[in-house]
Amino acid sequence: MRAIVIYESLTGNTAKAGHMIADELSAAGIEATACPITAIDLQALSESDLVVVGSWTDGLILFGQRPGRVGRLAKLPVIDGKTAAVYCTYAIEKGKTLEKLSGIVSRRGGNVVGGMAIKRNNLAGGASEFVDRLLGALEKTN
Repeated sequence: MRAIVIYESLTGNTAKAGHMIADELSAAGIEATACPITAIDLQALSESDLVVVGSWTDGLILFGQRPGRVGRLAKLPVIDGKTAAVYCTYAIEKGKTLEKLSGIVSRRGGNVVGGMAIKRNNLAGGASEFVDRLLGALEKTN
């Protein structure tokens, strides 16, 4: 199995989490590539069975949260029929960021099997837990 982790990052936290997720997937035996949404490795995307998409949480502190730079995310390449998962990084409140990000990825053709919000002060732990959950979800779909 091959995976690609595509992320939209503002301060670097989502990028760090994306690379940690790719490393965790690689450690689990899944060939994984991580790249920013502004420089998607199209070869890796076409060869991937799994597409992971991540974003930072934008919006007001207690409400109105959404994926950051949603316009870029909405222009993801079409991923018809590929298994997908989403993650977001956040500081205080994630709101409905994951649900909105899942909707974007679904509209691009991805079959979203799950997602997780990762608090910015626990990127390593969050990335590890995300991959554990993702691997469990993948086992259930196979």
